Amino acid sequence: MTAEPAAALNLDGYTDLPSGKIATIVTYLEMRSRPTLSPFEKPEDWSLQRIDRDHPRYRALFRTIGEPWLWFSRAMMPDAELAAILDDPEVEAYALHDGTADVGLLELDFRPKEEAELAFLGLVPGFIGRGAGRFLMHEAVERAFSRPVERLFVHTCTLDSPGALPFYIRSGFTPYRRAIEVADDPRLLGVLPLEAAPHIPVLGGRE
Repeated sequence: MTAEPAAALNLDGYTDLPSGKIATIVTYLEMRSRPTLSPFEKPEDWSLQRIDRDHPRYRALFRTIGEPWLWFSRAMMPDAELAAILDDPEVEAYALHDGTADVGLLELDFRPKEEAELAFLGLVPGFIGRGAGRFLMHEAVERAFSRPVERLFVHTCTLDSPGALPFYIRSGFTPYRRAIEVADDPRLLGVLPLEAAPHIPVLGGRE
Protein backbone atom coordinates (compact mmCIF):
# COMPACT_ATOMS: atom_id res chain seq x y z
CA MET A 1 0.00 0.00 0.00
CA THR A 2 1.45 3.37 -1.02
CA ALA A 3 1.73 5.92 1.76
CA GLU A 4 -0.26 9.11 1.31
CA PRO A 5 2.10 12.01 0.46
CA ALA A 6 2.49 14.64 3.14
CA ALA A 7 0.59 17.87 2.53
CA ALA A 8 2.70 20.95 1.85
CA LEU A 9 2.23 23.62 4.49
CA ASN A 10 0.61 26.75 3.13
CA LEU A 11 2.10 29.69 5.03
CA ASP A 12 -0.45 32.10 3.60
CA GLY A 13 -3.67 30.17 3.97
CA TYR A 14 -5.18 26.82 4.87
CA THR A 15 -3.59 23.37 4.78
CA ASP A 16 -5.81 20.29 4.76
CA LEU A 17 -4.91 17.60 7.29
CA PRO A 18 -5.18 13.93 6.35
CA SER A 19 -7.89 11.99 8.15
CA GLY A 20 -6.72 10.79 11.55
CA LYS A 21 -4.34 13.70 12.17
CA ILE A 22 -4.55 16.55 14.66
CA ALA A 23 -2.71 19.87 14.54
CA THR A 24 -1.90 22.46 17.17
CA ILE A 25 -0.05 25.77 17.46
CA VAL A 26 2.75 25.51 20.02
CA THR A 27 3.98 28.62 21.85
CA TYR A 28 7.39 28.55 23.52
CA LEU A 29 8.01 30.84 26.50
CA GLU A 30 10.95 31.68 28.74
CA MET A 31 11.73 33.41 32.02
CA ARG A 32 15.28 34.70 32.52
CA SER A 33 15.00 36.04 36.06
CA ARG A 34 12.88 35.33 39.09
CA PRO A 35 9.64 37.36 38.87
CA THR A 36 7.76 38.90 41.76
CA LEU A 37 4.63 36.81 42.10
CA SER A 38 1.67 37.72 44.29
CA PRO A 39 1.74 35.72 47.52
CA PHE A 40 -0.48 32.68 47.91
CA GLU A 41 -1.15 30.92 51.21
CA LYS A 42 -1.91 27.28 50.52
CA PRO A 43 -4.48 25.41 52.61
CA GLU A 44 -2.94 23.34 55.40
CA ASP A 45 -4.03 20.04 53.89
CA TRP A 46 -2.25 20.68 50.57
CA SER A 47 1.15 19.05 50.12
CA LEU A 48 3.64 18.42 47.34
CA GLN A 49 4.70 14.80 47.13
CA ARG A 50 7.51 13.45 44.95
CA ILE A 51 6.18 10.90 42.46
CA ASP A 52 8.94 10.60 39.85
CA ARG A 53 9.83 7.10 41.07
CA ASP A 54 6.18 6.04 41.37
CA HIS A 55 5.46 5.52 37.69
CA PRO A 56 1.89 4.13 38.02
CA ARG A 57 0.88 7.08 40.20
CA TYR A 58 2.51 9.50 37.75
CA ARG A 59 0.75 7.92 34.76
CA ALA A 60 -2.64 7.97 36.50
CA LEU A 61 -2.31 11.65 37.43
CA PHE A 62 -1.00 12.63 33.98
CA ARG A 63 -3.94 10.89 32.34
CA THR A 64 -6.55 12.41 34.67
CA ILE A 65 -5.20 15.90 34.05
CA GLY A 66 -4.39 15.57 30.38
CA GLU A 67 -7.19 13.49 28.90
CA PRO A 68 -9.69 16.38 28.69
CA TRP A 69 -7.09 18.39 26.73
CA LEU A 70 -5.76 15.53 24.60
CA TRP A 71 -2.33 15.43 26.25
CA PHE A 72 -0.78 12.42 24.58
CA SER A 73 3.01 12.60 24.86
CA ARG A 74 3.48 10.68 28.10
CA ALA A 75 0.29 8.65 27.58
CA MET A 76 1.84 7.12 24.43
CA MET A 77 5.35 6.81 25.85
CA PRO A 78 6.61 3.26 26.49
CA ASP A 79 7.36 2.37 30.11
CA ALA A 80 11.12 2.15 29.59
CA GLU A 81 11.28 5.56 27.91
CA LEU A 82 9.19 7.18 30.63
CA ALA A 83 11.32 5.55 33.34
CA ALA A 84 14.49 6.89 31.72
CA ILE A 85 13.10 10.41 32.16
CA LEU A 86 11.49 10.16 35.57
CA ASP A 87 14.32 8.19 37.16
CA ASP A 88 16.91 10.74 36.10
CA PRO A 89 18.15 12.59 39.22
CA GLU A 90 17.82 15.88 37.34
CA VAL A 91 14.06 15.44 36.86
CA GLU A 92 11.61 16.28 39.64
CA ALA A 93 7.93 15.34 39.45
CA TYR A 94 5.46 16.28 42.18
CA ALA A 95 1.81 15.56 42.87
CA LEU A 96 -0.22 18.23 44.58
CA HIS A 97 -2.26 16.31 47.15
CA ASP A 98 -5.23 18.03 48.78
CA GLY A 99 -5.42 15.64 51.72
CA THR A 100 -7.71 13.27 49.86
CA ALA A 101 -6.38 12.77 46.35
CA ASP A 102 -3.80 13.94 43.81
CA VAL A 103 -5.14 17.11 42.19
CA GLY A 104 -2.15 18.66 40.41
CA LEU A 105 1.10 17.84 38.64
CA LEU A 106 4.38 19.77 38.59
CA GLU A 107 7.37 18.47 36.68
CA LEU A 108 10.72 20.22 36.37
CA ASP A 109 13.55 19.06 34.14
CA PHE A 110 17.04 20.29 35.02
CA ARG A 111 18.85 18.19 32.41
CA PRO A 112 19.47 21.11 30.01
CA LYS A 113 22.76 22.74 30.97
CA GLU A 114 22.22 25.87 33.09
CA GLU A 115 18.51 25.82 32.26
CA ALA A 116 15.30 24.38 33.69
CA GLU A 117 12.24 23.25 31.79
CA LEU A 118 8.79 23.45 33.29
CA ALA A 119 7.85 20.19 31.63
CA PHE A 120 4.31 19.91 32.97
CA LEU A 121 1.98 21.90 35.18
CA GLY A 122 -1.66 20.93 35.35
CA LEU A 123 -4.71 20.38 37.51
CA VAL A 124 -7.39 17.73 37.55
CA PRO A 125 -10.85 18.70 36.26
CA GLY A 126 -12.81 20.64 38.85
CA PHE A 127 -9.76 21.98 40.69
CA ILE A 128 -9.07 24.97 38.43
CA GLY A 129 -9.84 28.35 39.97
CA ARG A 130 -8.84 27.51 43.56
CA GLY A 131 -5.36 29.02 43.42
CA ALA A 132 -3.61 25.69 42.91
CA GLY A 133 -2.11 26.84 39.62
CA ARG A 134 -0.57 29.87 41.30
CA PHE A 135 0.75 27.67 44.10
CA LEU A 136 2.38 25.27 41.64
CA MET A 137 3.87 28.16 39.67
CA HIS A 138 5.36 29.64 42.87
CA GLU A 139 6.92 26.26 43.59
CA ALA A 140 8.23 25.93 40.03
CA VAL A 141 9.86 29.37 40.06
CA GLU A 142 11.36 28.95 43.52
CA ARG A 143 12.75 25.49 42.80
CA ALA A 144 14.12 26.50 39.39
CA PHE A 145 15.85 29.70 40.47
CA SER A 146 17.23 28.15 43.64
CA ARG A 147 19.71 26.61 41.20
CA PRO A 148 22.21 28.51 39.03
CA VAL A 149 19.98 28.48 35.93
CA GLU A 150 19.98 31.15 33.24
CA ARG A 151 16.37 30.61 32.31
CA LEU A 152 13.21 28.64 33.01
CA PHE A 153 11.31 27.68 29.86
CA VAL A 154 8.01 26.05 29.00
CA HIS A 155 5.74 25.44 26.04
CA THR A 156 1.99 25.25 25.68
CA CYS A 157 -0.31 24.64 22.76
CA THR A 158 -3.82 25.22 21.48
CA LEU A 159 -4.86 21.75 22.63
CA ASP A 160 -4.39 22.95 26.22
CA SER A 161 -6.78 24.98 28.36
CA PRO A 162 -7.44 28.41 26.78
CA GLY A 163 -6.28 29.94 30.04
CA ALA A 164 -2.85 28.29 29.97
CA LEU A 165 -1.00 30.77 27.74
CA PRO A 166 -2.34 33.91 29.51
CA PHE A 167 -1.50 32.28 32.86
CA TYR A 168 2.13 31.72 31.84
CA ILE A 169 2.45 35.29 30.59
CA ARG A 170 0.92 36.69 33.81
CA SER A 171 3.39 34.56 35.75
CA GLY A 172 6.36 36.28 34.07
CA PHE A 173 7.09 34.15 30.99
CA THR A 174 7.80 35.82 27.64
CA PRO A 175 6.80 34.11 24.36
CA TYR A 176 9.70 33.76 21.92
CA ARG A 177 8.74 31.14 19.33
CA ARG A 178 5.76 29.45 17.68
CA ALA A 179 5.51 26.17 15.81
CA ILE A 180 2.87 23.93 14.24
CA GLU A 181 2.72 20.35 15.49
CA VAL A 182 0.92 17.64 13.52
CA ALA A 183 0.42 14.21 15.06
CA ASP A 184 -1.70 11.09 14.85
CA ASP A 185 -4.93 11.47 16.81
CA PRO A 186 -4.27 9.41 19.98
CA ARG A 187 -7.96 8.55 20.23
CA LEU A 188 -7.81 6.72 16.91
CA LEU A 189 -4.70 4.88 18.08
CA GLY A 190 -6.55 3.63 21.14
CA VAL A 191 -4.27 5.53 23.52
CA LEU A 192 -7.10 7.80 24.72
CA PRO A 193 -10.84 7.13 24.61
CA LEU A 194 -12.82 8.47 21.66
CA GLU A 195 -14.81 10.72 24.02
CA ALA A 196 -11.66 12.50 25.29
CA ALA A 197 -11.38 16.21 24.46
CA PRO A 198 -14.87 16.54 22.93
CA HIS A 199 -14.06 20.10 21.85
CA ILE A 200 -11.68 18.61 19.25
CA PRO A 201 -13.72 16.54 16.74
CA VAL A 202 -12.46 13.10 15.75
CA LEU A 203 -11.96 12.97 11.99
CA GLY A 204 -11.64 9.39 10.82
CA GLY A 205 -12.75 6.12 12.33
CA ARG A 206 -11.01 3.54 14.48
CA GLU A 207 -10.87 0.27 12.62
